[in-house]
Amino acid sequence: MFGALLTTGLGWSLFSFPLGRSLISASYDWLLVSRGTVVARDAVLVYLDEISYQKLGQPLNAPWDRTLHARLIDRLTAAGARAVVFDIVFSDPDRNNPAADQQLARAFKANGRVILAADNVRVGPKTKQIFRPFDLLLDSAAGVGSAEVDPDRDLVVRTHTPEEQLQSLSWAAAEFLNASATKDSHQTGTRWMNYYGPPNSLLWKSYYEALDPARVGNDFFRDKVVFIGARINTKFAGERKDEYVNPFGAFSSSAMTEAMEARFIPGVEIQATACLNLLRSDWLMRWSPATEEAIIIAVGLVFGFGLVRIRPTFATIVAVTGLSVVGLSSYFVFRRTLIWFPVLIVASQIAVAFLWSITFNSIQLYVQKRLYEYTLGLYLSPKLVKKFSRDSNFLKPGAEEHTITILFTDIEDFTVLSQGISSGALAKLMNQYFHIAVSQCIHKTDGTVVKYIGDAVFAFWNAPELQADHEYRACEAALRFRDAGEQEIDGKRLHTRLGIHTGSARVGNFGSPERVDYTALGESVNLASRLEGLNKYLGTDCVISGETRKGLGERLISRPLGQFQLKGFEKPVEVHEIVGWPDQAEATLPWRESFAQALSNYQQRNLEFAELGFRRTLELKPDDGPSKFYLAKLEELATQELPDQWVTHTILKEK
Repeated sequence: MFGALLTTGLGWSLFSFPLGRSLISASYDWLLVSRGTVVARDAVLVYLDEISYQKLGQPLNAPWDRTLHARLIDRLTAAGARAVVFDIVFSDPDRNNPAADQQLARAFKANGRVILAADNVRVGPKTKQIFRPFDLLLDSAAGVGSAEVDPDRDLVVRTHTPEEQLQSLSWAAAEFLNASATKDSHQTGTRWMNYYGPPNSLLWKSYYEALDPARVGNDFFRDKVVFIGARINTKFAGERKDEYVNPFGAFSSSAMTEAMEARFIPGVEIQATACLNLLRSDWLMRWSPATEEAIIIAVGLVFGFGLVRIRPTFATIVAVTGLSVVGLSSYFVFRRTLIWFPVLIVASQIAVAFLWSITFNSIQLYVQKRLYEYTLGLYLSPKLVKKFSRDSNFLKPGAEEHTITILFTDIEDFTVLSQGISSGALAKLMNQYFHIAVSQCIHKTDGTVVKYIGDAVFAFWNAPELQADHEYRACEAALRFRDAGEQEIDGKRLHTRLGIHTGSARVGNFGSPERVDYTALGESVNLASRLEGLNKYLGTDCVISGETRKGLGERLISRPLGQFQLKGFEKPVEVHEIVGWPDQAEATLPWRESFAQALSNYQQRNLEFAELGFRRTLELKPDDGPSKFYLAKLEELATQELPDQWVTHTILKEK
């Protein structure tokens, strides 16, 4: 019930109060833009634009020479223009050249189809005064109309100018041309502008072109209503006073704006559009307020009451379908009847009804889920809790073969550390350490913490959720471990050693019917554990297998450490060390290249050059553990009689 009241009240408020004015206006704009451009060739425009004042030598801050207007009228008379409409107010005679006024009046009379504009100026609160053309020209014209337009707050003219003290210029022109709309006394209500496209959709020419028959032929004007007016960049027209936003403007790309040669629409094009609406009887209309209000209330009740009673997935489908139906219906009615409806108010109601249904149902589901997660959270990691909570089948015992990246950690010299502090202090220290390890390292990279084994952590990536970059995530976690080791925990620094391997393992729930444990089993898990132990021999922080290195690519800096046959494994494993982040590549390059060359010589059994290379590496990086390891190995080999093809990989007999 609350949802129905919410959506109905919202729709009624948006419809009845200024709060919804922008949505109503946007509905009008959207329907016009959705329809696209319509061809309308019954009227053309002649612009007093900037290039014309340059070509014709006219001033920027004063009216143009009226003999030019007389020449243009004569040209249009000869071309057979249906009517000529001036969106220019000739309110005062030309004191400096009375003959120009006489010539213009003669041209008006000779044409017999000239409609002139009058100014409708506000002179006080709710008071306007009409400034008509001076008598000589007024008497010579076929009609006169107000050049006033009525823009909304966003400077879009959406309605025809109402006939108050004086009929509008567009109405005067349409009435002179015997438009049926001007004779229909039964037509009442607001007429809405039916724009035929973006600015400059109507055919137009610059003033200087219109004067020249060689540039513009008579066919351009014949049987057309010719509107003459200023573009905004002609200064005498007044900055911005006759420039407005077109509904298409907000949806026009830069390329479209450039192609149409205009961003805003001048008042004369609005007058021409309104006149065409009257001549073609295709202005836009709206239903009565009572009808629109009834539709809005009905939609609010249906969606506000209905969506909250269905599940979120189905509610989404219903809401999207409702929006589509409302949008398409409004568009269909608009195209068929020229009636537009504030469809975005209804769309807002459906959206709010949907959000309320999602919120209400989510709260219900949240409470149920939290109770379930609390039970699971007594023994599962947060990652697994999320997985279990959305997949009930995941609770069932069983496992699947997965390729995962496995990480094992160990704290260096933990035994010595634990013997030197009390059990309470040790518990506090380890709780803080595990918190950092999990929250800042493993979970930060979306890893799954399987278990704690003393001071060690067992974790893996790419399960239960697949991760295309699981090798990188695991190595990133390792670097985070290394960075975390720089922090003091309760006054102590805990240095973590890590081993990482990528391989196949059985992943799933193992255990008894009373208790299951989500973990991974297999040779790959044992190999990762052995790699962690290899750090003790090499003096490294983190070593990874060749399989992990292949998936890592070049996203982190690493170096090869050679091949090692680990305890319990028959085949040697290619081992690499994670060096650091990409921004450390240049700083570490000299000693990495020196070590790589030394290792290559070692693997090629060039022991003398290998020794020189490892010593050179120690000069560049004095604490380099792998170089020390191989130098010690070289000393051991020097005491032995080696066969020609002695194995170059290292065999470890201990963990």
